Amino acid sequence: MSAEQEPAEAAGLATEQILRDTLRGSARGVVVDSPPGAGKSTLVVRAARELAAAGRRLMIVAQTNAQVDDLVDRLAVAEPELPLGRLHSSDPSPYDPLLDRHEQVRKSAKIGDLAGLPVVVSTAAKWAWVKDTEPWEHAIVDEAYQMRSDSLLAVGRLFERALFVGDPGQLDPFAVVGSEQWAGLSYDPSASAVTTLLAHNPDLPQRRLPVSWRLPASAAPLVSEAFYPFTPFRSGTGPDDRTLRLTAAGDGSPVDRVLEVAAESGWGLLELPPRHTPRTDPEAVAAVAQVVRRLLDRRAVAHSEREPEGTAVGADRIAVGTAHRDQAAAVRAALTALGVEGVSVDTANRLQGMEFDVTVVLHPLSGRPDATAFHLETGRLCVLASRHRHACVVVTRAGIPELLDEYPSAEPVRLGVEVKFPDGWEAHQAVLAHLAEHAVRV
Repeated sequence: MSAEQEPAEAAGLATEQILRDTLRGSARGVVVDSPPGAGKSTLVVRAARELAAAGRRLMIVAQTNAQVDDLVDRLAVAEPELPLGRLHSSDPSPYDPLLDRHEQVRKSAKIGDLAGLPVVVSTAAKWAWVKDTEPWEHAIVDEAYQMRSDSLLAVGRLFERALFVGDPGQLDPFAVVGSEQWAGLSYDPSASAVTTLLAHNPDLPQRRLPVSWRLPASAAPLVSEAFYPFTPFRSGTGPDDRTLRLTAAGDGSPVDRVLEVAAESGWGLLELPPRHTPRTDPEAVAAVAQVVRRLLDRRAVAHSEREPEGTAVGADRIAVGTAHRDQAAAVRAALTALGVEGVSVDTANRLQGMEFDVTVVLHPLSGRPDATAFHLETGRLCVLASRHRHACVVVTRAGIPELLDEYPSAEPVRLGVEVKFPDGWEAHQAVLAHLAEHAVRV
């Protein structure tokens, strides 16, 4: 994408190329890399509509029930006349009741009840149990980088060709058991579906969406350079297209100052004194809660290309991101004590795919005496730093750059394992170096 090319034009050309490869290409698969907020779900919905219009029997594979329900709802709204199947489990309340508003959506726990429908959507876990059926002509695999390769193996027999769409910078697939015994093997079941797919099919077309419509112009360059060095992208908006105004006066405290910095620049770093702390550091948790409380007190108003007249940033448009569930629980308790309700507070794993006006992040390495592989994982920091449309405030203890410099990698080097780049050290240092320009120290 050239610098002179308009974002909408670049995104449109990329989408048309992907659809051509999918509908008329000869390859059995197409892989699409999508940065945060690049319109991945929009692409999946459009590809599904065009495949259905072309008469291709289509199955859609997502990773969670929430993702499945969202896709079914989007498809039903976009194409009211298209019959859709929602294959679900036999559990009580197996799908979002919101789907009941769509008459064209048929729901069932048995694939036989959905036979003949042009599009059927379900999770990878449910598709793995489908047997004794003719293969679908086409499949769309959503969040393909968060799908383990053993899950792809379980469903690959069900379709002839596929479009794989996902974000390579997000968290790696989750496994509840250790996977060291498979490291370096070409059939490592814990590797992502895309990694294994491309290892065995290196000639598959690989495309990318070049524009993030979520991240503002203040955030896209940092996230692109720190986490997507080989698949760069840009923001779909310019520096003056979005503003965040604090309409109530501040009190001069560090918390209020960091909010003013974030409103002006898109980033803010509230840095507490260096100290080794428990994981649920009471001072850091209190600081996170106070940032949210003061953001609401100062009645922030967000102006954007979607809402040029401005909209109040209420609790439902704010999120707090943490690395661990106990940290999230501590923040929730602190917010409740301050009278704050309705803010989304969760781990990076659960916030993945979501979007908010303002995010407040408790840095994964804050207060730690070491730098483990879990806390250094680039996907975790990438998720936390890429959920916002206007501003992100990071709360942390000082001393992380020194920790990264002093703490050596203890992870074993295994033959056959592709070196992930950028690594955790480089990504964390790049983000912290940028945040240092917007720091308020306590």
